[in-house]
Amino acid sequence: MEQIGALPYVIDEAGHARVMLITSRDTGRWVIPKGNPIVGLASHEAAAQEAYEEAGIRGIPCPSPVGQFAYRKRRRTGRYRDMIVTVFPLAFVEQVDDWPERHQRDTRWFTLDRAAEAVNEPGLKALIAAFREPPIPASLAQRILPVVRGSAKRRIPMLGWFQSLMPKQGRFFELFDAHAATLVAGADALARLLHGEGSIEGQIAEIVKREHEADDITREVLQDVRRVFVTPFDRSAITDLIGVMDDAIDQMNGTANAIALYEVTEFSAEMRDMAGIIVEAARITAEAIPLLRSLGTNAGRLHDLTARLIQIEGHADDIHDTGLRALFQASKISADPMTFIINREIYSSLEKIVDRFEDVANEIQGLVIDHA
Repeated sequence: MEQIGALPYVIDEAGHARVMLITSRDTGRWVIPKGNPIVGLASHEAAAQEAYEEAGIRGIPCPSPVGQFAYRKRRRTGRYRDMIVTVFPLAFVEQVDDWPERHQRDTRWFTLDRAAEAVNEPGLKALIAAFREPPIPASLAQRILPVVRGSAKRRIPMLGWFQSLMPKQGRFFELFDAHAATLVAGADALARLLHGEGSIEGQIAEIVKREHEADDITREVLQDVRRVFVTPFDRSAITDLIGVMDDAIDQMNGTANAIALYEVTEFSAEMRDMAGIIVEAARITAEAIPLLRSLGTNAGRLHDLTARLIQIEGHADDIHDTGLRALFQASKISADPMTFIINREIYSSLEKIVDRFEDVANEIQGLVIDHA
């Protein structure tokens, strides 16, 4: 029997992820919100509904699942039934004061490693552990290289004098991480805007703010490319990567500007679903970027992350086409071509955001191929 489940998560300002688990009503073990499909709701919407009823969580669901796990459900007759749960990520917005099963379950936020330890199902353990892995520490070679250089400088004065004249290695990795953080914040604000969370003006202002921050970071990267003698990757690879990352936040800003210009206040389910995919794409990017510090060690994980980015981009294309088709049919009935034109532009802009994240995936894959 198939079920749907939600993995409610939140990422703090330091980039650390936590997930919420709830207790099962029959055994008291830690599980995720889950249940049977709901007639009239898409699978990810049903998962979000389960999260609300069982944990009081309101959030932004991604329509592309992160995986599945199996477990055996004990029925009232004493018999067991094999279940397959499809899990959808749910970006946390709030936990309400009261909800239907508040007095029947406990809820608790866990770090990813503690959450993986707390659940019993092996498939769910693996799914949670793989949701967002922390960057792997620098390799031994990376740690001892500064020591070797320091020894060489002491042994060979001329080399030390020459190196002192060379610009130091830039802050490329730190700047990439900072830019990825603007993508996460911008995607969150855009999704909240389309889901009606907070004022439209406030969310647009947040997107504009993050876009300005991203511009400053991009400028710093390009300056470092010009002035730094030794770079971690080819200069063209650095400029290409920061360029497509900046294109993503620019496109978010363009979407917000279009919404403000045309005074759009209502958004279709397909637009909201595309926003959920954008949130997921930004989360994946924010995990992948720190892993660039050690491409050889992290090549496998980077492959998995970029593959998911490409997968959800294809899903977004399908949602875009479905939404555009429904919009066209509605415009024929209402004889309102202007509404069609305005919403088509918003659909196109949302699709371009996801396309830019696919470009990020392609740039990362290129780095892995060239340097891993």
